[in-house]
Amino acid sequence: MITFLKKLRREYCVSQEFLAKKIDVSRPTYVQIESGARKMLVEEAQKLAQFFGLSLDDFLAGKMASLPKVELEKSKNQKIQESEMRISVPQEKVKKFKEVLLYILERIGARPNIGEAVVCKLMYFIDFDFYEKFEEQLIGAKYIKNHFGPTPVAFLEIIAQMEQDGDLTRVVKKYFQHDQKKYLPRRSADLSIFSAQEKELIDWEIERFKDFNATKMRDYSHKDVPWIGTNNLQLIDYEAVFSRTDEFSVRQYDDKL
Repeated sequence: MITFLKKLRREYCVSQEFLAKKIDVSRPTYVQIESGARKMLVEEAQKLAQFFGLSLDDFLAGKMASLPKVELEKSKNQKIQESEMRISVPQEKVKKFKEVLLYILERIGARPNIGEAVVCKLMYFIDFDFYEKFEEQLIGAKYIKNHFGPTPVAFLEIIAQMEQDGDLTRVVKKYFQHDQKKYLPRRSADLSIFSAQEKELIDWEIERFKDFNATKMRDYSHKDVPWIGTNNLQLIDYEAVFSRTDEFSVRQYDDKL
C-alpha cells in the first residue's frame, strides 16, 4: 500500500501537501502515512480512493484505475480488443485538433506564461464554449477531469504524432522556479478547415486567455460547471455547459418566465 500510494501520487502529479488537505491531516502526518510510519484510517483511505477514482477495495488492493486507451484512427479496419476500453479519435477530429493547437502556438506560444497546461485548458474552453454557443462541436475532443483541470485525453498521442511529422518541437523552459513544457510550431496552421464562425471563436478565446498563467487557468477552469460536476479522472460531459453559471456562460439565453 505504501509503494502504491506513492505511485498514485506521482502518476497524477499531485503533491503530498495537496493529498494531506484532501484527508484533513497535516503534511508531516501524510508523510508518515506514505512512509508507513503511521497507519492509515479507514476514512482517510476512503477519501484517497475517491480522489483517485478507485473503489475502496481496489485502492486497498493496490489496483490502478482502468483509464481508456486512446487510439488515433488510421484505417477503418483496425482491430480492437474487447477486453480494453478504448477511445478512438477520428482523423477529422485529429486534423482539427492539430490545426487549432498550431494556431494557438503561432499566436501566443512564445509568451512566457503559455505552457502545456495553459494550452490544454484553452482548448477545453474553445471546445466547450463553441458547443454551448452553437450546439455543434468545433474539435469535439474528449476531456478528462484531473487535479490540474480539464485535459484533452488524446493530447500526448497527438503531440507525439506531430513531433514525428515535424509539425512542432517540444522544449522545457524555466518559468519562475518551475519547469514548463512548451511547444514551438514548425509549420503554419491550415486555417482553411475552419469556418468563419469557428475562427472567430478561436480568436476570441486566445485573446481572453493570453495573459493567464497555469495557476490562474487551473483555478478558473475549476469553477466551471462541467468540471465541477464530473468525478475525478472521468470524461467531462459536453451537455453540462447548458447548466453553467453566468460567469462562464457564453450564450444569450431567452429569459424564462
